[in-house]
Amino acid sequence: MDFSFTEELQQLEDTVRRFVAKDYTFERRRAILASAEGWSREAWQQIADLGLLALNVPEAHGGLGGGPVDTLVVMNALGPGLPLEPYLASAVAATALLRDCPAQAGLMEKMAAGERIAVIADAEPHGVATLCRAAGTDFLLDGRKCVVAHAATADLLIVSAHLGDDLALFLVPRDAPGLALDSYPTLDGTHASEVRLDGVRLPAAARLEADGDALERALHIGLAALCAEAVGIMKATLDTTVDYLRTRRQFGQPIGRLQALQHRAADMLMHYEQAKSMSYLAAMRCTAQDARERRRALAAAKVTVNRAARFIGQQAVQLHGGMGMTDELIVSHWFKRLTAIELACGDSDTHLQHFIEASAYV
Repeated sequence: MDFSFTEELQQLEDTVRRFVAKDYTFERRRAILASAEGWSREAWQQIADLGLLALNVPEAHGGLGGGPVDTLVVMNALGPGLPLEPYLASAVAATALLRDCPAQAGLMEKMAAGERIAVIADAEPHGVATLCRAAGTDFLLDGRKCVVAHAATADLLIVSAHLGDDLALFLVPRDAPGLALDSYPTLDGTHASEVRLDGVRLPAAARLEADGDALERALHIGLAALCAEAVGIMKATLDTTVDYLRTRRQFGQPIGRLQALQHRAADMLMHYEQAKSMSYLAAMRCTAQDARERRRALAAAKVTVNRAARFIGQQAVQLHGGMGMTDELIVSHWFKRLTAIELACGDSDTHLQHFIEASAYV
C-alpha cells in the first residue's frame, strides 16, 4: 500500500514546518509560556492566516473541507513546535463536532477566521453526571467537568449533560452566570480547568443538534489527531537524539560509535515506525461508520503510540545525559508533551480495555 502524500499534502506539510521553524521557534514558545495568558493571540491569528483553522471547516461555511489525513499532516508538522494554542481542542475536535450542527455555520466561519474559540467539555471522573432540566423555554445545567484543556482560553464550551434519557450538548459562553473555572498549568505547559456549572441558564437555541454519537465521533477524530501529533514529536526527538550521538565526543570519538547506544537508537526507530503506522490507521478509521471498528482501531493506535512515546521520550533524555532534563533543551519539553499525551484521552490500560470490548464480537 502506498502511504506517500500527494503534492498538495506535501505543500501543506512544508507550510506548517516553515511556520514552526520561522514564526514559532523554541525561544518564542518560551516567551509565550512565561506570559500572563500562557498562549498567544498573535500566534493564533497567524495560524488562522495560514488557513489551518479553516482546514476542517466545510467549504460551504468558508472552510477548506479537509479530513483526517489533512489533519494528520498538520499535526505531524505542528507537533514539534509544541504550540500552546488550542489547535487540537478547537480547530480539530470542536470543529468536527460542530460540522454535525448546520445551525452553527456562522460560528464555524468565525472559528475558521480565528475570531472564536470553542472546546469540548465532556470528561468527568465517573462518566457524564452533569444534569440538564427544563426551565420554561430555557435549560438549567448543573454539574462538573474535569481537565478541560484550554477552557480558560475558549469563548464557548461545548458541554454534555443528561436531559432525561438523552445525552444533550450545549454551547455555553465561558462568562455565563453560574459557570466557574479553576484553571491550572499542566505538565506540558498548556492550561486546563475544572469547570463548575451551578444553575447555568441557557436559551433553547444553545442546544446543539448533535447527539452522543456525534460527540464520540468528534472525540475519535481528536484522538487520531493526538496520535499524529505524538508521532511528529517522536520523529523530532529521534532525529535530535541521533544527531547528538553523532556529535557528542568522548574519549576521542563520537559516542554514537558505541554499539550499545546504537542499539538503543535502533529500538527508538522501531517504536517510532510502529507508532507512525498506527497513527495512519487511526486517521483512516476515525470516521468509519462502524462504531466498533472505529473504537477498536483507535484503541490499538493509542496503546501503540503511548508505549512508543514513553520509550522514545525516556531514551532521548537518558542518551542526552543530565542536560536532557534541563529547561534550556527542547528535548525535555518534547518529553513532557509525550508524557502528557500518554495520559490524555485515556491511558494504555483504558484503551486496552476498549480494544478488548470492541473485539469481543469480531
